[in-house]
Amino acid sequence: MAWIFDLWVVSLLSALADPVPDGVLDMECHDRSFVIAVDLSFAGDDARFEAVDGTGAYAITEPYAAKCGYTVTVSQPSGLVELRSSYFSCHTDKQDDRVFTFSFKLLVTRERDAVYTLNKTCSPSLAWSPREVSCELNYMEVLVKNQVSCAAGKKDDNWNILRHAHSSSTSDWQVMFQRDEDEIAPTSLSDARKQGYAFEVTDGRFMFRAPYGQPDSFIAMVNNIPVEVVHATLFSRQRWLVVMVDLVAACSTHQGAYEDGGHVVFKTPEAPYPGPDVTRIRVGFDGADVVTENETVQIRIPLDVKGGLRKSFASGGLYEFYTFHLDLEQMFEDDEAETRLRLRRILTTPLLPRPLFTQNRSVVEERLFQVYLGDVPEDVRLISLRLNGREAPFTNSCSFADVAQPAHGHGYLLNVSFDDPAVTQQYYEVYRTLQYSVDINYTLSVLPENELYYHSVSVTALAGPSPPVLDAVCSESGIRFNADRWAFDFLWSIGVGSVTLTPELATQRGYEMRNDSQRLQLDVPVYSQGFRYEEITLKRFLGTFEILIKERLTSAVQRSITKTCPFVTSELIMCSTDGRMTVVADLSLITPSGATPSSSNLLDVFCGPAEADDARALFSFPLNSCGSKVKLSKGNVIYRNEIFYSKNSDDSEEANERLVVQCTYPLEGLHRLFSTYRFESDDPGTGSVSSGRLTAGSGAAALRGPVATARALPTPPKTTAARTAAAPVRKRLGSNPGVHYIRVSKHGKPHPAVRKG
Repeated sequence: MAWIFDLWVVSLLSALADPVPDGVLDMECHDRSFVIAVDLSFAGDDARFEAVDGTGAYAITEPYAAKCGYTVTVSQPSGLVELRSSYFSCHTDKQDDRVFTFSFKLLVTRERDAVYTLNKTCSPSLAWSPREVSCELNYMEVLVKNQVSCAAGKKDDNWNILRHAHSSSTSDWQVMFQRDEDEIAPTSLSDARKQGYAFEVTDGRFMFRAPYGQPDSFIAMVNNIPVEVVHATLFSRQRWLVVMVDLVAACSTHQGAYEDGGHVVFKTPEAPYPGPDVTRIRVGFDGADVVTENETVQIRIPLDVKGGLRKSFASGGLYEFYTFHLDLEQMFEDDEAETRLRLRRILTTPLLPRPLFTQNRSVVEERLFQVYLGDVPEDVRLISLRLNGREAPFTNSCSFADVAQPAHGHGYLLNVSFDDPAVTQQYYEVYRTLQYSVDINYTLSVLPENELYYHSVSVTALAGPSPPVLDAVCSESGIRFNADRWAFDFLWSIGVGSVTLTPELATQRGYEMRNDSQRLQLDVPVYSQGFRYEEITLKRFLGTFEILIKERLTSAVQRSITKTCPFVTSELIMCSTDGRMTVVADLSLITPSGATPSSSNLLDVFCGPAEADDARALFSFPLNSCGSKVKLSKGNVIYRNEIFYSKNSDDSEEANERLVVQCTYPLEGLHRLFSTYRFESDDPGTGSVSSGRLTAGSGAAALRGPVATARALPTPPKTTAARTAAAPVRKRLGSNPGVHYIRVSKHGKPHPAVRKG
């Protein structure tokens, strides 16, 4: 029961130890070893372990690990650093070969120095065989039950050892190594330990451990397979009795071979050393094919077997290699006892080419390049993409997506519009066809080392020319239209309404136009001709401008770009094509003391402002209402009205001040002039506002000349875009109809129409 008490104490101490850090992913007891797995991203490649016992801490260096039963591996494919410790390792606390307590320190220096204590108590789940041989990555270990006498080897060898034992003057344990036909003199265990060997005698068994490549080991070819053998015999003379323990380890050193069919093959003798018969073979891979032929065990592992590790590598090209942690167990039976052999090997393929493939899935009908880059390994990521030498902008005309593949890996699907600025165009006039082409350069990174790999492909497509795409942006002063590409401008023209935009017309209308055959920029000021205005208030109004992309040969409209922007209202006058005058005017110069703009009116005193603030008023009225005057002058028709304050007995002379507002329309563009109470014009009128004073005794209709120079409010002269949506302009057919006008009295009642012309 003592060992049960000791186990309880060890478990209690383990529970009180420091918590395991998050970077330690696993601390697991296996059948014959204890394993610690640490994430490389936490520990780094330079993580170190120390074994701890009652005498201190011991750094697990490479030679010390092989001597003392430790194996440390760093695996980039798995992203782990792993420590495997034999149950009979040097600093393990062993109790009756049933309870094993491990204590280690993990030293991490990445970013900061840190030390973590890792403790674990294990009990093997599998009973010990009388003889066990472990072929680890860096050492061989033999365990023999102390009640069993090992008779491996030649009988003459045993008599030779007996001769040395009887001639020995000491009863201490000694060891004799046997190497082929060479006779090696016995040596003490202390001297053997200095040579790198490990010996231990517990209550239940003898343990012998030797690193690979010791001077006393040798390579034997068994069925054309190299096998490393170390044969040690322990002996001790107790009076007339000689105790001998034969310890033999034989491990296949086959490194594995890659077959073109996509397999890695490992070979080991069916019986590594003469004598025992194989009873069972177990491989730690589901899907591995185990074949025994001509006393040779062949293990064929497919590359895609579960448990294998794959890693990409970039060096002038893209490669991959596969790594397999092979666990092999063989059970042997001889005349005396059962032997269990466990072998661990890391099998790695050579660098195998991993070509990527590209597939052109472009859709000409949608004017879209669609290119698929496939068979990209899972540990490879796209970090940069260039189109015709330009960094891909990834906008509405250029995008890509990461696409999962049913098999191992993934891919990238790139979509690029034919109209993207990065795409090259070449026009073939004979066929009226454009060739679109793009060179795609992929920059990929292999993780986690960030090794770079470059892949390139070129794709082309033939399609008819497409009208350029323009973007429109609002500003405080107007609207800016941009075309990043204006190549082949001989195919296209820009229309504003029914007219074609030229540099001369742009200058005439106040537009700013820049065209270098690669890029077009058009700035349209808010009050310039071509704007349409809506929702006018004292605070803001909406301005809309439309440009048309036309095919130059046929004048057919191929694309329309319309932009509506909000603008801040200051002062303006609008003379619409459907016969409405809209005015926002500053009345501060004509407002009598104590009055406000809200009390102002037009010639018809019943026509007040729609809106007013402390200084401004908004009037919007049909041209034939509110007391408007109509006048014909030099081919134009003029509608005039006045904004003033109605005079009463308390008003001062300031009440005579007023603003004159008028709209002028060319007669040639008029279809109707309210002859049927309907107004139609091809073009909006030109508005003006001037200040004036009533002549004494002249009445409301008499105007004196302007007191000061007339001030012109912003007005969009002669632009069809200013028509209202409710009253579209009809196209003129044939000759102009007769022009009519209606004279309006001061009370707003129409007189009979007078025909002119």
